[in-house]
Formats: sequence, C-alpha cells, structure tokens
Amino acid sequence: MMNGDNDDVGGFLNPGTKRGSDELLSQTGAVSNGSVMSPAPNHADNNNDAKKVKLDTKNPGAPSRVIHIRNIPNEVTEAEIVHLGIPFGKVTNVLVLKGKNQAFLEMSDEVCATTMVNYFTNCTAQLRGRAVYVQFSNHKELKTDQTHSNAQNPSAQAALQAAQALVNQTDTQGGPNTVLRVIVEHMIYPVTLDVLYQIFSRVGKVLKIVTFTKNNTFQALIQYPDVVTAQAAKMTLDGQNIYNACCTLRIEYSKLSNLNVKYNNDKSRDYTNPNLPTGDPALDSALAIGGMPFTGMPLAGVTPTAAALGAAGIRLPGQPSPNCVLLVSNLNEEMVTPDALFTLFGVYGDVQRVKILFNKKDNALVQMSEPHQTQLAISHLDKMKTWGKQIRVTLSKHQTVQLPKEGQPDAGLTKDYSNSPLHRFKKPGSKNYQNIYPPSATLHLSNIPPTVDEEQIKEAFTHAGASVKAFKFFPKDRKMALIQLGSVEEAIAALIKMHNFQLSDSSHLRVSFSKSTI
Repeated sequence: MMNGDNDDVGGFLNPGTKRGSDELLSQTGAVSNGSVMSPAPNHADNNNDAKKVKLDTKNPGAPSRVIHIRNIPNEVTEAEIVHLGIPFGKVTNVLVLKGKNQAFLEMSDEVCATTMVNYFTNCTAQLRGRAVYVQFSNHKELKTDQTHSNAQNPSAQAALQAAQALVNQTDTQGGPNTVLRVIVEHMIYPVTLDVLYQIFSRVGKVLKIVTFTKNNTFQALIQYPDVVTAQAAKMTLDGQNIYNACCTLRIEYSKLSNLNVKYNNDKSRDYTNPNLPTGDPALDSALAIGGMPFTGMPLAGVTPTAAALGAAGIRLPGQPSPNCVLLVSNLNEEMVTPDALFTLFGVYGDVQRVKILFNKKDNALVQMSEPHQTQLAISHLDKMKTWGKQIRVTLSKHQTVQLPKEGQPDAGLTKDYSNSPLHRFKKPGSKNYQNIYPPSATLHLSNIPPTVDEEQIKEAFTHAGASVKAFKFFPKDRKMALIQLGSVEEAIAALIKMHNFQLSDSSHLRVSFSKSTI
C-alpha cells in the first residue's frame, strides 16, 4: 500500500499493458482484461475534484470512514467498487471518477473502513485484474453535489441498494461466499485440477478444490480463506478463457460455505492437509510406507502444472513435444490421396504433413499441429466408415512425418501442407474451434457468393456423387447454408470433394460438419 495521503493519482505513472481476455495460461502475473492505464493527471487537474465532491477535511491521513481507491480501470462500475467494501460492513455512498481512475467509498463507520484498509495493506486489491490502491481519504464524509448526485446516477443507486440487501441477508447461501462454483464451457482442451489451481492461485491462496462432471459439463468448487479473495477471483476470472477462444470460466458463489475434502487426488485436493489418503488403497499403502504426504502425482521430472498443460496440448519450455502424428489404417487404396486426408483431418486441426505408406497403401501418417488436435481427430474419425471401409485412427509411434530426400522417388505419396492457405485454425482465437462436430449427414456450407443459387449448389454436390435430401440457406446470412445428404459416409466423401470447391471466380466453398439437421 502507498503512504501518500493526497487524494490524487500522482506517483502511479507506470503505464500498464493491454491484454485480451483470451488464454489465461499464457499470461504471467495477474490476469487482466483491463485497458491501458492512463498517465496520471497533474495536480492542477486533481484540484478540480473539489468542484465535483464537497468534502469536510480534518486530520489528513487519519482514519476516516471514506476510502480512497486509486488506479481503477476506466470501465469499472460503481457495483464493482461497492463490492470491494461489502465484506467489511455497510457501504453508505460511492463515487467513481472514471476520467481520473479514482473512486471514493464511504463506509457506515470508521471501524469498517479501518478493517478494510488494514486488510488491503497485507494483500493487493484487484479490479478486473488490475492492482488498485486502497487507503484512507483525507475526507471525513462524502457529499456529492447536484452534478454528481447518486440520485442522478441509477447505477450507483442500484449498487448501494444491492449492497444493503446483502448486508441484510441472514442466510448468505448463494451470496458472497468463500466457495466459488466454476463451470467450464467450450471445453475443447482438457482442464485439470492443477490447471485450475494455477489460475485461481493468481488471485489469492486456494485452500481446497473439488472437481466433478454434472450434466456433461466439467465443474469445480474452489474455496478461498475469505470472502474478499473469493470476490476478487469471481470478478477477475468470470467470463475469461483458459485457452485461446475456449474453456470459458463461468463463476458463481456456491451455496456451500466449506468444502469437505476426503481424498487428495486428481479429482479433489485439500491444500491445508497434505496427509489425506488418495482413495487408491495400493497408492495409500505405498505412501504410508514411504511416510510421504500426497502432493499430486506428477510425471517424473514434470511439475503438476506442466503435466496438466502437456495433457492440454500446450508445450512448455524444456518439455518434450507430445506426439502429433496419427496412424490411419484400413483406408480404401483406390480412393485415398494426401489431399483427401488433408481435407478430412483438417476439420479437426491444421494438418502439417501426410504420408501414404509406399508398401502398404491402405495406411497413412497424418501430422497435426498440436497434440490436442490428434485427440480430436481420434475421437471423431476412428472407426468411421469412409469410402466403403471402416478406418482406424490411432497415435503413431513416429514423432514427425519425414519428407522424402531430394531425388528420392515418392510417387506423390508424401505432401507438406505447413504453408497451406486452407488451415482452419491458424488464426488465434478462431471461432472454428467452437464449431467442431463429429461427422454427420448434414454439412455446413459457407462463403457462398450471392450469384450462386440453391440449384447450382445441389447440382455440384450431385455431380460429386452425393444424394441431396434437403437444402436450406441461413435466413439472416445467405452466404451460409445447410445441405443434408443420404448418409454420414456420403457426407464425409462430399466434404472431401467439395471443401474449397470453386463456386465463382473469387469464391471457394467452405464445408464442415454440422450439429443441426434440416
């Protein structure tokens, strides 16, 4: 905490760095979705505060029921400022000076205010991921003039009314609480207990975590030592993405006030009691003999966080690269080509290289960009009937697909696609990650030029060997349509043939599997 007693932002001239809300795990330090910090206004500007706030001044620096908060992000609301004060007592007034990155919070008495200032002396207060500075104001009372009256400010009124309602609650279940309920949406990559611990520890000390799956959704309960830290975590992390454009955190207060953790394992952990059993009798007896508490079971030489990130396909410095190569077997030798496999597997990730084996042409190696993409391809394409045969998709023992040496005959069986313009996921935060579905009889078409009508598209698919059962343009966007074919196998063959099909001089069709039907 800073010791300056003046109610201004002098001394906080370090410009911050703007960060997007994507990829929490790629950031170091505090998580932020705030904007660039403004340079502090000069003292002449700060003297204008007197015009905005009429304040009774006594004993500068002495305890006061008015709290001064500095370095707030521009977009912070009155409710968020009020939220900081709720755990310490009744909040009676609030004023946010957004142009100056400052706010004032008036508590019901000096005891509440002193508790709040003392608390934030020992730990940093955060709003939207930015550190803010909490200290006593020079002023003893917050009186707003007509221009800045809270009677004229509905958001401030609403924030104060909500604060009052919370203080009046006798049953705090579902209200501000030390336990948060976390739901992970769009979970394309695996999320583990250790990943959650790493993220939520950035806000404050995590005491306990319990993970579970409910309604096919990965969820967790996370307990902090106090309500303030839990509130900070909720404000900072709610709506953020763990990884780029996916694994979105939805956070609410749990109805539980304490977590009862029975086992320390990959599903639950009590960080205050490392001696809990794992729930695995063999492992518990081994740990008992060794006299070692369970601290998680990381891979040899790899921290739990690194192991979790590795499972999620995130490569860390110094860690070996997980396998990105698939072995595809039982292919139709008459139909398979590197381009066909590039297009089909490209639905689930960016294919770098494809090699059809020279001596066994019903087998191929497909190299993806990231390990999680290999898992997506396996889960969606293994045992899928393609060109009349049920293909098998498994991880290969090879780490890379070797290109033929110069002058070595290959008969066009190996191709490098690393610079292909057709990669679907090359843009960071691509929305394509949120539209990955298993093969289905209905295909999603996009990039349709206005000059092309329904009959032309249906004719093109029929010419490619598909039997069209139904077709529908999107009502609000005629560049997109759904086309339903006779079977999933037909749709797979049609996607391979029709993705990147030239519809006009400047337009190529984009094809993917749809979750919808017509």
